[in-house]
Amino acid sequence: MSNSTYDGRAVINGQRVWAQTGHTFDCISPVDGRLLAQVSRCAQADVDAAVAAARIAFEDRRWSGMAPAARKRVMIKFADQLLAHADELALMETLDMGKPIKYSRAVDVNSAANCLRWYGEAVDKIYDEIAPTAATALALITREPMGVVGVIVPWNYPMIMAAWKIAPALAAGNSVVLKPSEKSPLTALRLAELALEAGLPPGVFNVVPGFGPEAGSPLALHMDVDCIAFTGSTRVGKQIHVMAGQSNLKRAWTELGGKSPNIVFADCPDLDKAVAASVGSIFFNQGESCNAPSRLFVEASIREAFLERALALMPSYAPGNPLDAATVMGAIVDETQLNNVMRYIGLGQSEGACLLAGGQQVMPVAGGCYVQPTLFAGVTADMAIAREEIFGPVLSVMSFTDTAEVVKAANQSVYGLQAAVWTRDINKAHGVARALRAGTVHVNQYDEDDITVPFGGYKQSGVGRDKSLHAFDKYTETKTTWIRIDSPV
Repeated sequence: MSNSTYDGRAVINGQRVWAQTGHTFDCISPVDGRLLAQVSRCAQADVDAAVAAARIAFEDRRWSGMAPAARKRVMIKFADQLLAHADELALMETLDMGKPIKYSRAVDVNSAANCLRWYGEAVDKIYDEIAPTAATALALITREPMGVVGVIVPWNYPMIMAAWKIAPALAAGNSVVLKPSEKSPLTALRLAELALEAGLPPGVFNVVPGFGPEAGSPLALHMDVDCIAFTGSTRVGKQIHVMAGQSNLKRAWTELGGKSPNIVFADCPDLDKAVAASVGSIFFNQGESCNAPSRLFVEASIREAFLERALALMPSYAPGNPLDAATVMGAIVDETQLNNVMRYIGLGQSEGACLLAGGQQVMPVAGGCYVQPTLFAGVTADMAIAREEIFGPVLSVMSFTDTAEVVKAANQSVYGLQAAVWTRDINKAHGVARALRAGTVHVNQYDEDDITVPFGGYKQSGVGRDKSLHAFDKYTETKTTWIRIDSPV
């Protein structure tokens, strides 16, 4: 049915299948506009089939009934499979999403594999509890898998976002139906194949590519899905919660948008490091990161020195061919998102911000979607570029003179995902970190990370936490078994 580069068929009950309607959609590379695959355009019937397969697999206990140590061995082999196919997966991720190949290989593949391995290793090391009741009772507190978990992931980190959700869900014994973004579906489909090769039983991990209204909504509304885990925009996240309530009141876990404040005080221990991290973190992954530090607050006394150093770094982030190992900023995921980024750049200029660098669409590879890294100064809190998530390489710089003032400004956002503080004063660092309403606060660095720490936000950045042992709370039910003991003595 397709002469394109990659197999775009869904994975349902261990089999590659076309959508039951026969409909497909084109998967186009933002690198150069080439056709990568014709992908199954899944809809209600396909979601129903995937959920049915997942339910049967859960109820017959082919996976959920395995001893934790046995599930661990499969999860570790699954991780090994990713590393064995690392070059293939990295190329697929770069062609599909546009990120530089150096990061697809060194970051995305390795992080996804590490996540699968970590949760596999963890699952047979989590103990249940016995409550401290009176001697006349034995109260057992145990974790049980929820059943069928629906997962909807975004296009910016397709492998990593999928791994963050499927790894703890699978390790806990659930069955999973994954709906990847229609903008970058290919690695999710390949992951399902590699899971089968690693020994995951058919039906336990299913992938249904398609569009949100046609495949995502049926999954969130499905009466036989016990939990829905979503990463994406706050707008869609709100709809996910509504659909969970409209259906069977399934658990809904959402990791949503961000407009992260990055606060650099005049007494930061290393100005060059602060500049490099601030610039590098917003332009990493083309700025297509929910935790990108897109609001930069610089103390007024160092503002000019900071901007001078930042402008000197801008040329090193010029977009290049993502397939070139030297490229550090690649393509925007598609033309729609490129146009959205350009719209915000236009808004910044029309609202009076000072465009210091970038702001233009460029074409390092013919047919691709590229925009220059962009730096605005003179930004005020009421401007759209300071309030709204752009999801592109656009940095908004504001200055401040007072600590209380900047904390208030930083918290003046509907989001609360991440933040950063740069200061050599330990009291200031702790005080500001505690005052910031964010799920993660970085001090004298940005974006350092580990699978052992939770990821998630406050306010409209969502509910629940990915990563760490806390993620098991999302995919397990806590059961109390109360046993009456009539003492014979």
